[in-house]
Amino acid sequence: MRHVISVLMANEAGALVRVAGMFSQRGFNIESLNVAPTEDSAVSRLTLATSGTEDVVEQINRQLLKLVDVIDVIDMTGDEHLELELALIKVRIEEGGTSIDALADPYDVAEISRHGDLATLRYLGEGDDLNTFIATLEQAGVLVELARSGAVTMTPGAEGLHYHDPNGEALARF
Repeated sequence: MRHVISVLMANEAGALVRVAGMFSQRGFNIESLNVAPTEDSAVSRLTLATSGTEDVVEQINRQLLKLVDVIDVIDMTGDEHLELELALIKVRIEEGGTSIDALADPYDVAEISRHGDLATLRYLGEGDDLNTFIATLEQAGVLVELARSGAVTMTPGAEGLHYHDPNGEALARF
């Protein structure tokens, strides 16, 4: 089963390598990975997708929390959460060919660049819809190049990743 895990961690050299190394050492595959600083520049938010049973993912979460750089970990799977993915998609525009507008109509897609017979599209939405859109472009024979961000997630309410306790004390160990 696919699981999306969010991690708060130190925004410092080597922190990402230690997280990725933990996955590699234990034979866990990372299907997608996204990491960037949070509102606190000393803390990064990492979102990754992996596959495994509930037991395997619980083991992953326990192992992640043992890393000195990691502050908090949440498996978003099964809980209410917001999940989006960004993609830049280069397509070939053929005169008299398949209408890219017609293919893109059901999705949140915008053309952001055009050079000759190539257009670059911006997609923002759910990963499953992106997979369907990519398959549609492939079937139409117009897909040239693809760059995906990987999933970015957040819980909609007060629950979520925290690096401060309710009293405002930092939970960070670094």
